[in-house]
Amino acid sequence: MGDRMSERTVRDTSAISMRAELHAAGLRATAPRVAVLRSLHGAAGPVSHGDVAAVLASEGLDRATVYRNLMDLTEAGLLKRTDHGDHTWRFELKSRETSHVEEDPHPHFMCDACGDVTCLPDAAVHVVAARGTPRAIGKRAYEVQIKGRCDRCA
Repeated sequence: MGDRMSERTVRDTSAISMRAELHAAGLRATAPRVAVLRSLHGAAGPVSHGDVAAVLASEGLDRATVYRNLMDLTEAGLLKRTDHGDHTWRFELKSRETSHVEEDPHPHFMCDACGDVTCLPDAAVHVVAARGTPRAIGKRAYEVQIKGRCDRCA
């Protein structure tokens, strides 16, 4: 997991703001939900259920509680759940003020050695709808994933 769950300072991650975010999504602001949401705010990119559970184990949250809350946050529209081809669901915030717009697909890089997934800058990959491409390209209803070795594993 490494620095997958490192602290981010771009977004207000105070308990008050996270409670407000949960209430705005129609969810009760329980302590486990706040903890799971806080961990996603601190993530540098998409993280697995296991990553989040490992970080929150020290707070007394078991894997089932973490999973249930990840699913609740996803169903409420706060998180996006994706499989990057390795049969592991990863979760990330749907919108980040400094990064991506919710409706726009953004590229990810997945290390084929350690499995870490990171968000790439939108300018790293340019997808263009051209004659003969599926309509999903024009509608921006696709995912872009690049696999290779991360800097640590290279």
